[in-house]
Amino acid sequence: MSMERVLALLSAVLAVLVLPGCEMVGGQVAPAPGSPTRVEIEQLLAAVQVMPARPNPAGYERGCKAGQGCVFGQAWSDDHDGPGGHDGCDTRNNVLALQLTAVEFRAGTNNCVVVAGILQDPYTGNRIEFAKAEARDVQIDHVYPLAAAWDMGASGWPLERRVRFANDLDYNLLAVDGKTNEDKSDSTPSDWLPPAKANHCFYAGKYLRAATQYGLPITVADQATLEGIARTCP
Repeated sequence: MSMERVLALLSAVLAVLVLPGCEMVGGQVAPAPGSPTRVEIEQLLAAVQVMPARPNPAGYERGCKAGQGCVFGQAWSDDHDGPGGHDGCDTRNNVLALQLTAVEFRAGTNNCVVVAGILQDPYTGNRIEFAKAEARDVQIDHVYPLAAAWDMGASGWPLERRVRFANDLDYNLLAVDGKTNEDKSDSTPSDWLPPAKANHCFYAGKYLRAATQYGLPITVADQATLEGIARTCP
């Protein structure tokens, strides 16, 4: 692995919230290590903008085939100015390399292509053995969904900012259980929360950090949900 890539990945590790590694205690999932405190979430809630409801502007088209809008750029593009950008490895593999343990890389790819590893899923708390042959079992989630971001203001951003947002290792990407990611779709906190209740504080902090970093608002309904979560945090 090149020194440039090592430094970029270390930067992302230091910036991101500590990922939860839940364990069973007394038959229940223990609180996720590294979750923000109640005070930290309340500070983020005080900083984020709030709007009455999610608007529905036209023009969201994620696909990049001929004739499609490609409004957030090519999926998992390495061509961006954020951490991990221009390191020769695509964003999906960067996230896997950061978040999985016991990582194995495909030979001859300069430690870019992850073929195996273990995920402690931040949404279910489950331990998932990742194998590239079953790649959909582990997917990369945009914690603040791209479609929601488009609706809440990203439609007015320049393309370069949207591409960075879509590939942001620090604030908005998590490797998660594939089925859970599909269930979440483009939902925001008022409509969806991680199945593992012990990880709600972690998720709330991650969502709000993405929102405040990019100046994206949350809805009144999201605010109420996140305030409720904050009251359960240590």
